[in-house]
Amino acid sequence: MGPVCVRGQRPACADAVVRTRELGLFPEPLTASPYAAEFDEAEVTEPADEHFWIRVHTALASRRALLLEESHVRNAARWHRITPENLDTVRAGLGPRALLTVWPDLTPDVGAVLAALPREESVDFVWEAQDGTIGHAIVDDVDYQELTAHVAGARAACALPLAEHHPLLRAALPDSDGVLRARW
Repeated sequence: MGPVCVRGQRPACADAVVRTRELGLFPEPLTASPYAAEFDEAEVTEPADEHFWIRVHTALASRRALLLEESHVRNAARWHRITPENLDTVRAGLGPRALLTVWPDLTPDVGAVLAALPREESVDFVWEAQDGTIGHAIVDDVDYQELTAHVAGARAACALPLAEHHPLLRAALPDSDGVLRARW
């Protein structure tokens, strides 16, 4: 918000504007900070509280496993394949204030997932290696041949479109006092 003008008085920053012009610069009023982040997605305001974890348990009851994407910053994630048996262990190891996104499980037919990759669209390709680690890469059709070689031997995989996200659940971890302070 710009400076407030009272009739007959100069705005608080008027002297700074005059001095800036004297230095040969051209100040312009802004309605928002140029450093403010602009995101296409709505802000996540749901906390990953006990209600959220009950919903995860319910989803796991009807499926054998799910994918949990743990994001600490935008475009950086750690992936977990969660089951009823390992959910508490995974939950205990999550980083503070992380954005948690729950996706359907990986598909064991990796060849079918690779064959169904969309043309002219980027995807987040997620796979489980033979050692049980979960990897992911953002790829498009020019990367598919290299991806196929890279994930050879994977136990399971899925392709999540970047353009349209439809996760099962999404919430942000609150601080230890239960207050959600992370801005996602």
